[in-house]
Order: sequence, then structure tokens, then C-alpha cells
Amino acid sequence: MKKSLIALALLSTSALADEGMWMPQQLPEIADKLKAAGLELDPASLTKLTEFPMGAVVSLGGCSASFVSPQGLVVTNHHCVYNSIAYNSTPENDLLANGFLAETMADEVAAAPGSRIYVTKAVENVTSQVIDSETAALTGKARVDAIENNYKEIVAACEEDAGHRCSVSSFYGGLEYYLIKQLEIKDVRLVHAPAEGVGKFGGDTDNWMWPRHTGDYSFYRAYVSPEGESAEFAEENVPYQPEFHLKISQDALNEGDFVMALGYPGRTNRHRLPSEVENTFAWSYPNTVKRFRDNLDIIAAQTASDKDAELKYASRVAGLNNYLKNRQGMLDSFANSDLLERKKAEHAALTEWVTQSAENRAAYAEDLQAIESLLAERQERDRSDYYRSLATPRLLGVAQALYKLSQEQTKPDAEREVGYQERDLPRYKAYMAGLDRSFDTSVEQALDFYNLKNYLQVPAAQRDATFDAALGIQADMSDAELRELISSWYANTDLTELDSRNALLAAKPSQFADSQDVFVQAAVELYPQQEAEQDESEELSGKIQEAYANYMKAKIAFMNEQGEAVYPDANSTLRVTFGTVTGRDHGTYDGTAWTAFTTLRGIQEKATGEGEFNAPQEQLDAIAAKDYGDYYVESLDSVPVNYLATLDITGGNSGSAVLNGKAELVGLAFDGTLDSIISDWDFNIDNTRSIQVDSRFMLWQMQHVDNADNLLKELGIE
Repeated sequence: MKKSLIALALLSTSALADEGMWMPQQLPEIADKLKAAGLELDPASLTKLTEFPMGAVVSLGGCSASFVSPQGLVVTNHHCVYNSIAYNSTPENDLLANGFLAETMADEVAAAPGSRIYVTKAVENVTSQVIDSETAALTGKARVDAIENNYKEIVAACEEDAGHRCSVSSFYGGLEYYLIKQLEIKDVRLVHAPAEGVGKFGGDTDNWMWPRHTGDYSFYRAYVSPEGESAEFAEENVPYQPEFHLKISQDALNEGDFVMALGYPGRTNRHRLPSEVENTFAWSYPNTVKRFRDNLDIIAAQTASDKDAELKYASRVAGLNNYLKNRQGMLDSFANSDLLERKKAEHAALTEWVTQSAENRAAYAEDLQAIESLLAERQERDRSDYYRSLATPRLLGVAQALYKLSQEQTKPDAEREVGYQERDLPRYKAYMAGLDRSFDTSVEQALDFYNLKNYLQVPAAQRDATFDAALGIQADMSDAELRELISSWYANTDLTELDSRNALLAAKPSQFADSQDVFVQAAVELYPQQEAEQDESEELSGKIQEAYANYMKAKIAFMNEQGEAVYPDANSTLRVTFGTVTGRDHGTYDGTAWTAFTTLRGIQEKATGEGEFNAPQEQLDAIAAKDYGDYYVESLDSVPVNYLATLDITGGNSGSAVLNGKAELVGLAFDGTLDSIISDWDFNIDNTRSIQVDSRFMLWQMQHVDNADNLLKELGIE
């Protein structure tokens, strides 16, 4: 029994050849695998973050991107700049529908407020500073507070270098901490985006599906002050000159070729415990799917006859649709898998290994027992808070954040909570400005009604009496009374106005207390409870952090004993993943083989001239004329559009540079297939495929359809 249990666990956790979101500094551990797979560079070169090619890879704070010219030109996915396109769109000048091309730098327009480009400059292990000897002896909230204080000291020292944004990221469940120092480029401008019928071709119908024919690419440019320093948007700013940029490959890309993706994957959950897996797939994801589906229906109904409102919510709708399909795909894949059983076997084998008589192993046993009860307590809290958190109107959330900021600003900056320091003020200002183009009162009232109606169906004992009193909610309200209450909120608030929101950014707590704004009044009334609940949450979080770190320490020791390197779960920090361009010998939805590449023919076949398949006529004309130029591939008898690879990616990898063995750009990662998105929890090489837009299609579209000759020249394409 012992043998089979541990063997099953190893099958569940061992890294396969193409599996792994590796930290750059880990790559020497897998250098032989990289070279055998086809990397022509020295693997050690990928550990040097300020040299080629890593120095060309940047983060957009939610998506990945990369420099592709000496003049700060940045390429990423169309859906990663979607909000900026929508922000600059009006009913009279719909850039989403028609696309955008700045023929000169003077024609480039400011991206959406708060848009940033982050250039990583240094990464340093600071575990001993975050968890020093005094902190290690603490537990509960005291431990959380100590970690936060250490975090703030490290970040403050790092940010003495003006123009840089620093953060401390947790790895392996709080076992290790790294300081990431990034140049924060604040002046970001939109350069080029193809028409929506290219950049979002196939829309939600094709999202997470194969075959795919989406031109998911767009361009930003980074600007800095004339002195080369980080600066807010200004006419006199100049293009940033990166030390390194990527070159687009002129070589053929074929099935079986080595590729690697460099980017900032958001979040994976492969080291989660069985109870976390069970809670997620039995409760969290099903509730998310229902909520997102209902919200999309509400927004669609409210914006159907209002083009301006439709544009305001375009980015939110795209995000909701994406996550909805993602979570439903996760649920479907989980239902047809043995993931939970394997997780239980893995954990049982780890527990068995810990209890065996060996030096230092017994120290892990107590934490393995503690973590389960602590997680159960947190899950119970999350469920009880669920409906109240959803029922919180968007403008109440704004008022609560601003009042919390005001309270924190009464303290010296170093004593404020993380997220409410002077360094955070630009993000608040950007969010307040962005609300003007992402908020519509009629839409929000409809969403509020839906959420509050659900909240009122929760048993009275599980509702929050303080929350109800602050907003005037009564348990026996009819639908008409509830609508009337919601309407009264919006008739008695000024938070729909930018000037009012900005005024509160600088307001003192006493000014909040004197306000007659209904949402501000509610925020003030709820604040004491909000703080008490935060203290309780931090007490639990501190205990979980301590136990979880020791759980991961045990798991790493267990795997290392078997000769396995262990990569940490994704956490929005820079990672490298590698694989090959590979189709599939089966397709989940049609039972047929999936070829590695799609071509322009597929666009012709799918194009309907309307809706999600509204390919531009100029594009269809070029395809019909077989105007392929230099991008024709004889084996495909066309131009490649998208391709499949065995790259291990997740959300946040969108826009990641996909490179060949010479570190030349051959595409951009933008999606995965529906039956493989459960790889966030469980990587399966048989099914897992990433979807990339082929760089040859990008160049073909730019040259033969959009006439982006200025950008092609800048990219070095003759």
C-alpha cells in the first residue's frame, strides 16, 4: 500500500517535459531539458533579467508584453489593450469596431487612465528580511502585522530610486519572498490596434476553442521625460529607449519546433490541498458561473439601445465572458477527471512520508493537521460574506475605499496599511478618472437590484444587520420598494461626478462624517465593523500563512527526495515556460485531430459579415486575391493565423512573447483550449495546448490590410 500510494502521488506532482512556469533563477536546474528541447541560447542567459532576451519582456499589470523596437514600441494582445481602445472610442469614432493606426508618433493617443508598463530591473530573495527571527516566533495577526511592516520597509528602501515600483511577492505559500524592482512607465500611448473583426474575430463563440483565427495583437508605446525618467503623460515626453528589444523571426516555424513563452502568469493552484480543490469546484466556481451569466444578461438588456453605455461596459463584458467560459470549462473538465482523488492520494502519501521516522520530518506533522482546520474556518467565513460582498453597490465600494484612505492618511506614511500609502495615490486617481468611461447609473441600478434581491433571500441570521441599517435595507421589501430604495441612493449621491470623487481623495475623516452623500454616510457607518472584520481575518491569515509555508516546505522536501525540481505556483511574477508547436490527435468537441496551424482560409469560411465574425472587407478581399506576399507557407498553401503549442500558461500570460530557439519572436500567447484550462489546477500534457497568434499573420495583416508601413519599418521588416 505504501508503495502504490507514493507512486500515485508522484504521478500527480512530477513535472512533465513541457510542464512548469519556472522562475528564471531556476532554469539552471532544468538546463539539460531546455537544450534537449531545442533552446539554442545558453540557459543561463535566461536568468539575467536585465540582459537579452529577458530585459525586453515587460508587464502591463495584468497582461504580459515585450519591447520590439529601440523606440519603446510594445507588442501585446488586442484584448490586453481593449480598455484603452474602448476608452478612446465614442459613438462617432468607434475605434473598437474600426481599429486604430497612428501614422506618426504625434498621432498616438493616451491609453486608459492608470495604464502602466513595468520593466523588471532586479529580483532579490528577501525571505530572511520578511520572516526575520522575531517574526518567525509570532502567530496570527501579530505575524501578519510584522510581515507587513517588514514588507513596507523593504519596499520603501527600494523605491528611494525614483520612478520605480517595488513589491515583495510570496512564493510556495509564504515559504519564500522575493523583492521585485520595476521601472514604472506611466505615459503609455496606443499606437495600433486592428479592427475588432480581426483582434476579436470569433468573439465569445470561439473563445477557448480550436480551430481559432483571431488576430489578437496590438501595440503600445512607452514614453518617459526628456531626461529619460518615469513621468506622467506630457506633450514633451519622448519614447523610452529600452536596452533590449525582440526581433521578429524571419525563419519558418513548423510543427515540432521548440518555443518558449516569457511572461507574467497570474495565478495557478497546483499546490492546493484536497479540501481547497473540493471547495472551489463544489461551491466557488458554480456560484461564479451563475453570477457572471446573470450579470451579462443584465448589462446586455440595459445597454441594448444605448451605444455610449455599451462602449462603457465593453471591456467589462469581454472580461466577464472570458471568465465565465473559463470557469464553466474548469467545471466541465473537473467533472470528467479524477483530480480530487489524485490530490487526496498525493496528500495521503505526503502525510505518510512525514510520519515516517526521519530527521526533521516530524516537525511538519502538526502543520499538516493544522492547515486543514484553518482552511475550513476560512471557507466558512468566505461563504457567510459572499452575498453581502456581492450586494455592496459599486459606488459604496468606492466610498469605502476613499474613507479608508482618508483614515490611513492621518498616520505617518510608514505606518499606513499596504495599499493606502502615498505610493498608491496615483492608482486611486486613475481609477476615479476611469469611472467616467466605465460607469452608467441605469446599468448599476439594475445590477444592484439583482444582487440585493439575492441577498434578501439569505436567511436573516446570515445577513448583516449593520450593512442593512446603513443602506436602509429591510427584509420584507417588495421588488417595487427595493427598486425605489436603490433609485433613492443614486438621487442622493455625487459620486457619479469626477470632481466629487477627486474632492474625497483629499478629504479628512471629519469631512466624510459631515457628508450628506448616501454612499459616503454608509461607508462611515460601516467602517468600525469593516476594521473589526479585517482584524479577525488577519488573525486567521497569520495562522494559515505559518502552517501553509511549513506544508510547502514538507512537500518540496518530499519531491526533492524523489529527484524532482518544484516550481512555485504562478503569482504574476516573471516566468519561463517551454514546449513545442504541436497539434492534437483528438479534439474534445468533434472527435477529430487538431492540426497545429490554422490559415487565412478559415477566416473566409467563418466570416459572416456581422457580429462576432465580422471580418473587415479589406481583409477578405486580400484573402480572396491570394495576396499573401512574403508570408505564404507552401505546406499550408496559405498564411498561418494561429498555432497550438504545449506551453504551460495561464491568465496573465496573455501577450507573452513566444520565442524560437534563437529567442526571436514567433508569436504571442493569447488563449488555451476549453478542456485544458483546468491546467491551472492539473497539468495534462495530452490535452494542454496554448493558442498563439502567429507573427507572420500579424505582419501580413499590418502590411496587406492595414497599411501600417510606418510600424513595419520600425520593426525592421522590409
